[in-house]
Amino acid sequence: MTPERLREIYGDVHERAAAKVIHAFDTHCRQFIEHSSFLILATSDGDALDISPKGDPAGFVTVESDTTLLLPDRPGNNRIDSLMNILAHPKVALLFLIPTVDETLRVNGTAEISEDPALREQFQVNGRSPKTVLRITAEEIYTHCGKAPMRGGLWKPDGWPSQRPVATLLDMLRDHTAIPQERTGQDAVDKLYRDTLY
Repeated sequence: MTPERLREIYGDVHERAAAKVIHAFDTHCRQFIEHSSFLILATSDGDALDISPKGDPAGFVTVESDTTLLLPDRPGNNRIDSLMNILAHPKVALLFLIPTVDETLRVNGTAEISEDPALREQFQVNGRSPKTVLRITAEEIYTHCGKAPMRGGLWKPDGWPSQRPVATLLDMLRDHTAIPQERTGQDAVDKLYRDTLY
């Protein structure tokens, strides 16, 4: 496959799609980020790729300036794959989602990790500050059409499963790691989340 062959298959890029990339956060972008409660962060170590979900109450990402965002890093499993990748290769991509909104907002740029206490304190929840905050300098910003969420029925409750269709997190961890789990039911998972959310 070649770039030329792909263009033969798909045709020319639509005019609006080619022109929609901007380089500063305008009013529309700021509103989208303010109302977003979930995003996907993509990173790379220069070789392998990684994606990580990030979520908090709407507005958890702050637009610091026309070209910079602040993203707190909440407690997780301490693999810190994204952070390690950023140290090696600071290019990142973010995909912002808003529940019930089919369109998404994409931001490509460069990230740096800060452990500045004053900055961390800005993102305190339940008396706990994040251990680090990402400062992301945007290079490309653009909206993405809603066709994929619409096709997937992402925000259509009548298409959602009536029961959980997969094993619990602890069941999967037991089977993937071969490490015995004292409890594996959903009640145990719910307690784990309650105890470690922030």
